[in-house]
Amino acid sequence: MTPAKESSEGLPELLTLEPVIEAVREGVEGAGWSMSGLQKTTSQELQGRWAGATSRSAYLFFHRPDVFDDAAIDVYLDEGRRGLSGNLALVLEGKDLGDLGPIPSLLDSLSAYADARLPDRYKIPLTLRFRVDPRSPDAVDAAEPEVRFKVRIPQAAFRAGAGAVAELAVLAVRSFEALLGEPGVEAFRLPPSE
Repeated sequence: MTPAKESSEGLPELLTLEPVIEAVREGVEGAGWSMSGLQKTTSQELQGRWAGATSRSAYLFFHRPDVFDDAAIDVYLDEGRRGLSGNLALVLEGKDLGDLGPIPSLLDSLSAYADARLPDRYKIPLTLRFRVDPRSPDAVDAAEPEVRFKVRIPQAAFRAGAGAVAELAVLAVRSFEALLGEPGVEAFRLPPSE
């Protein structure tokens, strides 16, 4: 077992997956979202440059159907030979591709809203992907888009301890909620279910 180190504030630095999971849960659930799933994995038979290493990962899934029935927050956490890493992502299913207009304009719009609403001191990658049924006669127009707005957890938060990670989770969730209200993001989203 690795001994705990102290952060510069005298709080225990996070070194393993379990306290990070608890800190993220505290922050996201404290912001009003409910955890709907948790998956942990251990990878031991790695090849190539990772041969001989062990990696432990956790995936946490949160929903808030009372307010955002088409949105989810997915969290990925990893404990590997280089320490801890992870991110929180707002996941949105979008309207069919044929209803969204040109992809470059869509991506520009979503990126601009992410830049305006997500915390600027964190890396915020955005992923836009599509599911297509190649057997469908209107495969391209009916392609189902998904966008992920991510906030990466910086090493400084892990070093600062559970409180810093929980605070980051709350900040990310509040920023995601603000992003959901932006006109361009609302135009991407599926219409509310009946």
